[in-house]
Amino acid sequence: MSITATLIVQIIVFMILVGFTMKFVWPPITAALDERAKKIADGLSAADKAKADLAAANQRVEAQLSSAREDAAKRLADAERLAQSMVEDAKGRAAEEAAKIVAAAKAEAQQESIKAREVLREQVAALAVKGAEQILRKEVNASVHADLLGRLKTEL
Repeated sequence: MSITATLIVQIIVFMILVGFTMKFVWPPITAALDERAKKIADGLSAADKAKADLAAANQRVEAQLSSAREDAAKRLADAERLAQSMVEDAKGRAAEEAAKIVAAAKAEAQQESIKAREVLREQVAALAVKGAEQILRKEVNASVHADLLGRLKTEL
């Protein structure tokens, strides 16, 4: 055989092989490659979506933490104000109670002072009567001289 015929036969066999490969071998390989590329693309998009979801979740968590911190600070401030208010109320009640106690003590002291003055007047009147008895050397009758003794008490 000549080289030309061999070359022509080889070209025909190559064309048949190319045709067979294009019809039966190449479509499954292309389909497998396309499917694999699609799976990779889906995986990458799922990873991007997961990253986006994670970022959104982190933002929500930070917002909730910030809200919780603000709420806790507000509650703490309210508790401090309430405690301060309770302390001020207690101080006010204590001051009122102290004022009542002082007023009662003053009133009691005044009553005691009045009683002491009365007792002292009576004792001074009795001493004056005894002194007058001794000066006059006679007995002074308290019932007869009650008016005189009453004026003496008021003068003292």
